[in-house]
Parts: sequence; structure tokens; C-alpha cells
Amino acid sequence: MLFVGEAEMMSSRMVLVVSIIISAALSRLLPHFPNVTPIAAVALFSGAYLADRRLAFFVPLAAVFVSDIILGFYGPGEMAAVYVSFAIVVALGLWLREKRSALRIGSAAIAASLLFFVITNFAVWEFGTLYAKTGAGLIECYIAALPFFRHTLAGDLSYTLLLFGGFALLERNLPALRHNTATAR
Repeated sequence: MLFVGEAEMMSSRMVLVVSIIISAALSRLLPHFPNVTPIAAVALFSGAYLADRRLAFFVPLAAVFVSDIILGFYGPGEMAAVYVSFAIVVALGLWLREKRSALRIGSAAIAASLLFFVITNFAVWEFGTLYAKTGAGLIECYIAALPFFRHTLAGDLSYTLLLFGGFALLERNLPALRHNTATAR
């Protein structure tokens, strides 16, 4: 049971979280270094902070889809790999819900970068024509992608720090945003 004011607080919190997610995701449209985008951080943040699990998956994936409409679509196999990667990252964010610590959040951001790298580059090898469909071709694909991985990792860590750290500061300074974990009376 929610008490008077609690429903408004939860609503304000959700609106703020969704606004942060959409703003960060749409920043993908701004000029940036290759692979330095907020999308993995947005997916982690969504999983960690959106109470409704369906919204936790829908909001960041919809934001990516909208930005893909503007930026342009790419091969269906590669595109599916990107969306699956981000859905898995949202699931990592769900894992963060119970206990958010710097170590767990940082570990999740690194895992998100690694997952994205492995899944999407496998898709480039599998569905693309640049690499031979052999073990050596797969290894060549991963090696060729390594320079982009450092950008992905830097972006994921930076944006994760910005989103999680920024929201923690907002919660600390605006008591109305704090999630009430007390049981209903």
C-alpha cells in the first residue's frame, strides 16, 4: 500500500529515470568517437532503476531503435546481435538492483563491454563477407575489432559512472527521489 505522497514520489522518480535514459540514448545522435556511446550504460541503468521490468527492456531498446531510424539501419543479423547484446546488458542491470556498489556497477559495465564485443563481432563474422567462415576468420575478425573495443570500454565506463554516479548524487541531495524500501504498513 502506498501512502499519500509516496505515489507522487515514485512517479517523479520514474519520470526522471526514463528522462535520463532517453536523453542519454538520444545523445548517440551527437558527434562522438567510434563506439563511445552511452547505450550500454543506459541499458545497465534501465535494468537497475526502472521498477517495471518490461519498461527496463523497452525504454533503452526503443531509444536505440529510434536512433537507428535516424542514423540508418544495417544488416539484420548484425542488428539483431546489437539488440540482443543490449537486452542482456539490461538483465545485468536487473542483477544490480539488489545491491549497487561501485565494484558491482564497474564489473557490470566491463561485462557489458565484453558481451557487446563478443556478440556483435561474432555477428559481423557470421553474417558479413569480410572474413572467411573459418576459425581463423573469426579470430581475424576479433583482432580487427580490438581498436574499437578500447573505445567501447572507455565509453561504457564513463557513461556508467555519469549515469549511476549522477543519479546517486541526485538521490542523496533530493530526498523525494530516494526509493523507499520500508515495507508497507
